[in-house]
Amino acid sequence: MSLRQLSAPRLRRSLLLSTLLLAGSFSAHAADEMLRKAVGKGAYEMAYSQQENALWLATSQSRKLDKGGIVYRLDPVTLEVTQIIHNDLKPFGATINNQTQTLWFGNTTNSTVTAIDAKTGDVKGRLVLDNRKRSETVRPLATRELAVDEKTNTVYVTGLGKESVVWAIDGEKLALKATIENTGKMGTGLAVDADKQRLYVTNGDGELVTIDTASNKVLERKKLQDDGKEHFYINISLDTAGQRAFITDSKAPQVLAVDLKSGKVLATIDTPESLGVLYNPTRDEVYVTQRKAGTVTVIDAKTYKVTKTIKTPTFPNSLALSGDGKTLYVSVKQESTREKEATQPDDVIRIAL
Repeated sequence: MSLRQLSAPRLRRSLLLSTLLLAGSFSAHAADEMLRKAVGKGAYEMAYSQQENALWLATSQSRKLDKGGIVYRLDPVTLEVTQIIHNDLKPFGATINNQTQTLWFGNTTNSTVTAIDAKTGDVKGRLVLDNRKRSETVRPLATRELAVDEKTNTVYVTGLGKESVVWAIDGEKLALKATIENTGKMGTGLAVDADKQRLYVTNGDGELVTIDTASNKVLERKKLQDDGKEHFYINISLDTAGQRAFITDSKAPQVLAVDLKSGKVLATIDTPESLGVLYNPTRDEVYVTQRKAGTVTVIDAKTYKVTKTIKTPTFPNSLALSGDGKTLYVSVKQESTREKEATQPDDVIRIAL
């Protein structure tokens, strides 16, 4: 029967049903493209394991009510919590050694790192990296970013301060191997190239610091932009095959693409002031979080052009990628201040690429 042959009431019902079915297909597609779940307060960094088919989220919980924090194990497809790992210290930074299936979390406010068995969730050990007591004149260095050299089972951790360091940790013995000094003011960003035996740090002095991991010596501290402006290169992600670094700037509306061989800036990509950055070799793309703007930017790493801007209110923070490079994860923080904490838990977003 054609639409012309339907009576008015039946025609309206038919059109309504068609509209609902069409809307349902669109919403199902949208749900498949992007899924958002509330997880816990104080969400920071994530780690993904294809072997364990799991995504872990470090959360510091309430500043006022909780002494410690929680690491949540999530189903990477549904984002449902499958395990809760309580910590008496607050976890912030996160990474994983996929060879040993060991999770590493930085306890920033305690200058400590914690190792957790990814299979069981059991704490394997803990290492205090700066045991000085805080006072009016002493500020212990705070752990921030973590990176793993799986070839040598070495965990690198940035220690933030007026003069920052990088700690090199023996992943098997959970012991300090070396303290690499002279990495600049607030040396936050960290990335390792195991094949080239190179470690890279970015800092609040607007520098890219290159370290030889064989000797644990600083090879170069290079100011990337001599433009008279203030730059705080807060995070870095590597394209190891192409020997490029992608660097976010919390003081300027840009993302830098840098040639690691020469230290020259290949491109300055216009974006809002940014925080997290992650290179995806599978798609040759770069993902960047902008906390103030409430967006995640997708950049084509061939052309250095922004191809998509994803709205993720309120404050997108950290990024993680599935092993096959087909799924992006974003931690999103709720609005809060020291005086007034968020009343709702922070979120994790799964984006199909």
